[in-house]
Amino acid sequence: MSSIEKTLNVEKRVECGKGPAGRVRAKNMIPGVFYTAKGDNIAVQSPVLPFEKLFAEVGHTTVFHLEIDDNGSKTTYPALVWEVQRHPYKNQYTHIDFYGVDLEKEITVEVPLEFVGVSKGVKLGGILETYREAVRLSSRPLDMPKKITIDVTDMGINDSVTVATLPLPANVKAVYDQNYAIVSVLSKSKDDAEGEEAAE
Repeated sequence: MSSIEKTLNVEKRVECGKGPAGRVRAKNMIPGVFYTAKGDNIAVQSPVLPFEKLFAEVGHTTVFHLEIDDNGSKTTYPALVWEVQRHPYKNQYTHIDFYGVDLEKEITVEVPLEFVGVSKGVKLGGILETYREAVRLSSRPLDMPKKITIDVTDMGINDSVTVATLPLPANVKAVYDQNYAIVSVLSKSKDDAEGEEAAE
């Protein structure tokens, strides 16, 4: 189990609603809400640059310390970035939801997938099809991987990696109702081959 490495300092927000949220953004802060592990919620505001830097490193999957400053008295909670809202056309964040976690209780999070390598099936003329960009995983917060890397090098034509056969770290499991394919190497269909011949 890893330890928590990052900290984000935020301030408790007194006023809520549209007008105050706009004033918060005008001060180069992002309004947000922290949902505690006990079910309370605390209105907060985060400075833009420290949040952007942290979010680039932790994404939605890595736990960090959220330090909330309430008029000089500071409380720290283990948290995740749960949801981030962005402005439709300006390059800015408009709202953040932080989610408090109990380090001993399992959570379920969407974790991004990364595909690496060139499959031997593709070298033989097959087509690599990826069906998912992320997968739902369950683990204790500190065991949650930042991403899952799938090496497709050994995949031949008609091979698939399914969610049930996904290589996962220890203490992490995939959450799904029905087994589904994540990536497959397909043979080129007759239509594809004929289309290519016609193009030549």
